[in-house]
Amino acid sequence: MIAGALLLLLALLGAPLFAVIAASALLGFHSEEIDLSVVAIEFYRLAEMPVLLAIPLFTFAGYVLGESQAAQRLVRLTDALLGWLPGGLAMVAVAACALFTAFTGASGVTIVALGALLYPALRQKGYTDRFSLGLVTTSGSLGLLFAPALPLILYGVVAQQMALDTPVRIDDMFRAGLLPGLLMLVMLCAWCAWQSRSLPPSTTRFSGPEAKAALRDSLWELPLPVIVLGGIYGGVFAISEAAAVTALYVLVVEVAIRREIPLAKLPEVMRQSMVLVGGILIILGVSLASTNYLIDTEVPTRLFGFIREHISSKWTFLILLNLFFLALGMILDIFSALMIVVPIVLPIALGYGIHPVHLGIVFLANMQIGYFTPPVGMNLFIASYRFDRPVMELYRATLPFFFILLAAVLIITYWPALSLVLLR
Repeated sequence: MIAGALLLLLALLGAPLFAVIAASALLGFHSEEIDLSVVAIEFYRLAEMPVLLAIPLFTFAGYVLGESQAAQRLVRLTDALLGWLPGGLAMVAVAACALFTAFTGASGVTIVALGALLYPALRQKGYTDRFSLGLVTTSGSLGLLFAPALPLILYGVVAQQMALDTPVRIDDMFRAGLLPGLLMLVMLCAWCAWQSRSLPPSTTRFSGPEAKAALRDSLWELPLPVIVLGGIYGGVFAISEAAAVTALYVLVVEVAIRREIPLAKLPEVMRQSMVLVGGILIILGVSLASTNYLIDTEVPTRLFGFIREHISSKWTFLILLNLFFLALGMILDIFSALMIVVPIVLPIALGYGIHPVHLGIVFLANMQIGYFTPPVGMNLFIASYRFDRPVMELYRATLPFFFILLAAVLIITYWPALSLVLLR
């Protein structure tokens, strides 16, 4: 008890998360008189997983895209295709941010990279300052449900380590996220169209030559979704092979063909991406060791029994789970939350008859909006710094978007078929 309180105090004082998790696992195994080498064995077991290769490769590809001019080309293309619609520019912001976040896996990067383009453009079109700030801050977290977003892969890895009766494959997670992700985009686009009704009629018309020019400009980036999704679902690539092809393709295009990233800068891009990967893998390894301790001591089983005594309805459990995930998204980054909480929650959810893939989509959908949920959502502070605005102003700006996406999360939660229909 004293050791647990000390570890909690260290976490609150800012000790590295992996160190706190590792210490808790080691203390737990020691108290049960289990050889501490089991922690090292977990790392070895992790290293044997072929799918784990996808994490550093997709991360590297995302960082290379983030350092190139791919974001500007994506905005130009979506503007050429959607900009003429009522609320078209706002829809461009939603679509571009979602696609960019799907490949980079980091919502903060999207706000920084695309915010400088989209916010001034929205203001120039006549959108209010509050709407423009709220849209860019909110859209930065979209895309985590679309392949090949890193959280989808990590959820599959964590679930696979738990040897569930219902297997969770990475490509199942990719399929399951598609319709819920599109639902969120459509609901936001509908709100954008409604907000644009008070603007002067747009003078922008669809331009065939501009669309062709934007397509030509994006010609090298457009095959990326086809390579990833077409290769995986067509049976041409395994997940790790698709990641390798994606990383090689992005490297050749952005460094050798477009020459937007000098060779001298490439080692720094590699270093930054692998620092993130290293942090994720260390937390994943010690979290799996901690999970094994919890399972050996039957913590999830006892927790399920306690919850079952007070909550008999699956639907009541789901709404409480949503509230818990939302709060979690405000205080933890998505990778830490994934590896700490999912191994505990997943066995309990299975006891209520919730499909593990559906639970994964509900978890990620909540974490998406947790990023900008007041008072401590991470994206609120990133946007506050990026646009030099008080964080209270960001609170007010994001509230309408929060409620729209919260409605989408409730639909995703209580309509499991939306996530599972493509698995069939």
